Amino acid sequence: MRKSLIFVAMPLAMLCFYAVNGAAFKNVKPTLVGENPKLPKIAIVATGGTIAGKKDKSGAAVPKLSGEEIIETVPELLKKANVEIYSFSIEASTQIKPEVWLRLAKLVDKLVKRQDISGVIVTHGTATMAEGAFFVDACTLTKKPVVFVGAMRNASEKWHDGPENILNAVVQVLAPNAKGLGVTVTLNQFVNSAYNVRKSHTDNVEAFNSGENAYLGYITRGKVFKYHRPIKDFCIGMPEKLEKHVEIFMSYAGCDGKAIRCATDAGMKGLVVEGVGSGNVNKDVYEAIKYAMSKGVIVVVTTCVPNGPVLPVYGGPGGSATLARKGAILSRYLRARKARLQVKLIYVGV
Repeated sequence: MRKSLIFVAMPLAMLCFYAVNGAAFKNVKPTLVGENPKLPKIAIVATGGTIAGKKDKSGAAVPKLSGEEIIETVPELLKKANVEIYSFSIEASTQIKPEVWLRLAKLVDKLVKRQDISGVIVTHGTATMAEGAFFVDACTLTKKPVVFVGAMRNASEKWHDGPENILNAVVQVLAPNAKGLGVTVTLNQFVNSAYNVRKSHTDNVEAFNSGENAYLGYITRGKVFKYHRPIKDFCIGMPEKLEKHVEIFMSYAGCDGKAIRCATDAGMKGLVVEGVGSGNVNKDVYEAIKYAMSKGVIVVVTTCVPNGPVLPVYGGPGGSATLARKGAILSRYLRARKARLQVKLIYVGV
């Protein structure tokens, strides 16, 4: 009962550097920049990504800049706030694992509980930023702003968008009317809820939106103009560990579901099925899903359609209503990658 209620209610409610092997250091000590007693203090946690990137000898961009070096590209920042910088990691966000996001969430949670910190900015790669922000939001409950920012242009390019995105994040952290929005993804002046945000373009600086749920606000000329508010915070809480074996299966015309059976036999604990339409699959996939559930696998059904909820509309073998009756959980507004993270957060040891 608990597992289905959470998935139904929530959409309505709405380290220094990486080592060579890619693992983040566990103890990250801050660098203090700025000593103006008249200015507020913010924390900036740097994790790598394009915003920390520069071109290597081949001409390809790779993360190189530390948190301190990123801040050096934004000299106007220190006119607005004193900064506590945490160089948490320096890595492409494609390499970040949920276990690293858990440690990031614990650091952010610790920072927002400090009275001297007005808010937290996380610099992050855009490839998995929507999922990383969602993860931190699910673990952390605070009225203080937590703003994920990144860049679509690396620091070697003439029109690097990272510095302006950081400045806008500072404006958001310090704006009285921007509190209580939960964790946001803020790029190219637009403010997105971590729950709804998705990356919608591979190359343009206008790379994120929230689909039919719309932006929370817009930042310009040093002010935040609010459009909407999140329906409700959806904090799950800070887990001690994550469920490891949770998989995503994409249903498509003619697929037979054998991959689901193989993963089940290999010890899968949770499964997110990306169906079509309002969360429907064909008969073969339906039979594979029933097999997985008979082995105790938690199954969540979502959709490949960008907008709209997953609802129990269709009957028959593989219809969303049939799946729900058999015990599958309909994700409502969550799509596959975020639904997988929610399963990892909630269903530990099932």
